Amino acid sequence: MQVIGIVGLPGSGKSEAAAVAREMDIPVVTMGDVVRAETEDRGLDPATDHGAVAQAMREENGPAAIADRSLPIIESRLAEAGTVLVDGIRAGAEVEVFEEAFGEDLTVVEIYAPFDLREGRLSDRGRDTAAEDGGESLAERDERELGFGMDAAIDAADVRIENTGSLEAFRDRVRTLLEEESDP
Repeated sequence: MQVIGIVGLPGSGKSEAAAVAREMDIPVVTMGDVVRAETEDRGLDPATDHGAVAQAMREENGPAAIADRSLPIIESRLAEAGTVLVDGIRAGAEVEVFEEAFGEDLTVVEIYAPFDLREGRLSDRGRDTAAEDGGESLAERDERELGFGMDAAIDAADVRIENTGSLEAFRDRVRTLLEEESDP
């Protein structure tokens, strides 16, 4: 059994790392899906209210609320496969939940890219990086994410992958890590 948790600021490459895992037939649990489902359950729009609902979930149920709701999904996927990638760890409290559940079988991976590079990538993807039309700027998103305790999650990372070069070079680094960490 192996759980690989991904942490990184918006636009760093977390979703791309998850895509590599899927290509390798490694199940992916996206913590943001828990927030999207909760946003819809509250009758809100995930496109505009995702961050507010994530914050509300943590205020209502503690800083590990999203990890707590993700844990049964991760355990279910582990029953089907020896390795699961968890996309979107955002707080040290979430790392603690996963460390308690999986112990030595957890590897936390930080995906890193500098602000300007992340901003350009999000802009290229057509994602709102400015506070136009009620959206958050990337700086505001970073501040919100760090406010959740992402800095502690980043500090807890066992491995750091820098995503500053080509997409293929990044995908190769992720693939190599997943091959090394995957349960045979």
